[in-house]
Amino acid sequence: MKILVLNGPNLNMLGKREPSIYGAYTLEQINGDLSLLAAELGVEISCRQSNHEGELIDLLHQAASEMDAVVFNPGAYSHTSYALRDAVAAIGIPTIEVHISNIYAREVFRSHSFIAPVASGQISGLGPAVYFLALRAAVEMAAK
Repeated sequence: MKILVLNGPNLNMLGKREPSIYGAYTLEQINGDLSLLAAELGVEISCRQSNHEGELIDLLHQAASEMDAVVFNPGAYSHTSYALRDAVAAIGIPTIEVHISNIYAREVFRSHSFIAPVASGQISGLGPAVYFLALRAAVEMAAK
């Protein structure tokens, strides 16, 4: 089983960007710990990050034929991108949207996600743990 872990804009800055909101954990640390969990679960993961909407769309399209599920942190694109929403809707594999912070407890514009209605589920506000919970859920969903 193969799972894509896809991160959107500014997530490469984790650990440096607003640590009071996002914590000190870096994306590299998250990916490393996810790789350990993936090995424990007996699955293969591919961790990717891009600050570019079109590249994220291309990676989602590619995932449709190469992956069994997606764990996706679209970052601020959650609140702005119809194109990413349409890409998630089009790929036909379980996709779990994640957010490190509680997007519903922050600025009003963050409380709406265009991705959530077409995602298999959403996990937010639990810090880096959202990735580990989502990976477990993605494996369960893809196995059905």
